[in-house]
Amino acid sequence: MRFRLLRRRLTISAPSMTVRGALPWPLRWVALALMLGFSAAIGLWAFEFGKSIAGLDKDAKEELLKLRAEVAQLRQENDKNLSIVNTSGLTLVTEKAEKDKLNAQLKQLEIDNRALRDDLGFFEKLTSTGNAESLAIRSLQAELVAVDQLRWQALVIQPVKNAPEFKGKLELTFSGLQNGKPWSMTLPSGPVQLQLTQYKRAEGLVDLPPQVIVKAISAKVLDGNTSKAMLAIKL
Repeated sequence: MRFRLLRRRLTISAPSMTVRGALPWPLRWVALALMLGFSAAIGLWAFEFGKSIAGLDKDAKEELLKLRAEVAQLRQENDKNLSIVNTSGLTLVTEKAEKDKLNAQLKQLEIDNRALRDDLGFFEKLTSTGNAESLAIRSLQAELVAVDQLRWQALVIQPVKNAPEFKGKLELTFSGLQNGKPWSMTLPSGPVQLQLTQYKRAEGLVDLPPQVIVKAISAKVLDGNTSKAMLAIKL
């Protein structure tokens, strides 16, 4: 039995054997990576080639150019809208300044209108007959121009024709409340000197102490120590 097995191995009829060299696994991975990369390159080339044949690349470029044109147009419109907004803001500021200016002019016109009415009343009295007044305070006004400042105005007249010149003084007294308590004061600079024949308008500004609320103002025309006319108003 052993002899037969030995003879089969040593004769032509013995089974064939193939000798192969073992390839290290890192080289196997490198070869596999090269094969995959080569396949991917061929696939990408085929895709790009097919896309160029089908005209997809041309359409994409045209779409990109169209989108860029739309973006440029939108930027121009945005810049235009921003310019309009800035112009509108400047217009609003200008309109507000004009409105404030008109309000100031209107306020001044109201003051001038009151002065004209006073003058009209004065001349009406001046042309009237049988008036026994020789001197009068025709008008007395006051208004706050600031928290601590008051503007006052008085019109003194002699409502008779050919009136002699009068020299005297105008004394003003302000009264009200300071911190809830009664308060009064006269002009810090003293009485206003008057010199008139027919009429004289006197006016000025007076600074008020803190926490003062003016409730009334009275005016008195003095000839020496003699009171010639008096008028009081409430504010």
